[in-house]
Amino acid sequence: MPMSSPQGKDWTRDRILALQDDPVTVLDIGPGVGTYAKLLSGPGVGHLTGVEIWEPYVQTYRLRDYYDDIIVGDAREVNLPPSDVVILGDVAEHMSEPEALALWDRAAVAARRAVYLSIPIIHYPQGSIEDNPHEHHVVDDWNHERVLSTFAGIGEWWLGTEVGVYERLTS
Repeated sequence: MPMSSPQGKDWTRDRILALQDDPVTVLDIGPGVGTYAKLLSGPGVGHLTGVEIWEPYVQTYRLRDYYDDIIVGDAREVNLPPSDVVILGDVAEHMSEPEALALWDRAAVAARRAVYLSIPIIHYPQGSIEDNPHEHHVVDDWNHERVLSTFAGIGEWWLGTEVGVYERLTS
């Protein structure tokens, strides 16, 4: 199933909701089963857009029920619509380091307020799941120090035993 560790999800939700003056718009890159949409449903979030690379997940996990818009495509290639917040929820490990850094920078351009990166910080190999070749972890050995030295602009973070979540404020 295309879902990651639950670690750090509540911290991310709380940080996003604390940013708001008005309802925030959120761009969720790699929604999988819609975890962030479910966490952020309700007051405080105005518009949710998901970017999903694997079209079968859109139907299987009823992503259109949770997101206002779904963009089917590779986040490394599609235009990222401007949003208050961009979430890179357990997607960076599915691409090469240069691709992850390029997406991080593109997300910061699209985000008016903040970018959140959730990423395994332990050796975390993974192959394809549900015939989805994009589930394979290309870089499976991120750690906290490497994330901090690689991804520019990180201010705050939360660390679990498997996952770290990193915040980059853009405003």
